[in-house]
Amino acid sequence: MKKIIIAALLLNAFSQAGDITLTGTVVSDGQKMIGARFMGYIKKVFVKLGDKVKREDDLYEMESAEFDIMKSQADLMLEQSKIIVEYWRDKLTRINTRKVRLKNTYRDDGKINLTDMTDLDAQAANVETMLETMQVAVKEATIAAKQMASTYNYIKMKAPSDGVVVQKNIKVGDMIMPGMLTIMIVDTENLEIDVSISESIISRVKTGQKVPVEIPSLNYKTMGIIHAIVPDANPMTHKIKMRIRFNRGKENIFPGMYAKITLKDAQ
Repeated sequence: MKKIIIAALLLNAFSQAGDITLTGTVVSDGQKMIGARFMGYIKKVFVKLGDKVKREDDLYEMESAEFDIMKSQADLMLEQSKIIVEYWRDKLTRINTRKVRLKNTYRDDGKINLTDMTDLDAQAANVETMLETMQVAVKEATIAAKQMASTYNYIKMKAPSDGVVVQKNIKVGDMIMPGMLTIMIVDTENLEIDVSISESIISRVKTGQKVPVEIPSLNYKTMGIIHAIVPDANPMTHKIKMRIRFNRGKENIFPGMYAKITLKDAQ
């Protein structure tokens, strides 16, 4: 029994001293999942797996016949509303002009036909009401046209940032539904190393700490910096997640590659 206790103490002491090598995985700090916003058929796909894309590069295009009709209807409604507004504005101007002429006609003797003036005032009030109503309609049609223009932008999906296409779930002729993942892009420039550590060595790490980093497959070594220490998503593992930033240099390092880091013994 004593031998078991002594061995456990020695093992614990050993775990707290000396260099510790940990394994991890290279991950991207920028992963973009491109989801479908609307239902429709894929007309063109401009990228394939492994392609490097720049921000605003075309990714895919949907069939636009239905959207063309909707956009034309929205634009037509806006134009019609503007024309009607101009009609009522012109009519109000003509009525006000008639009122001025009526006043000028009887300016000398002060005899104004009150019936005619009252009738013109009533016409002006009705026209003003119609003008205000149509001005509201123009605002609503403008909003609808802008919404349709925004929707139309999703017909041809563009890359939200620079990166590499690592997943493509669509091809020409496919029907896509709202929320469906179509393309995934990862940023291969801003890479990090994701490492799980046990709670027994949490005292050995802290944010801002420099650690040696190695990518064994490329025999690449550099220094990294611990920038985040967070709990694992699964609390039952009793593990802590650690993220390490490093300089990839000019090496072909990609997300998913095996990595090692070393915690130096603080003596």
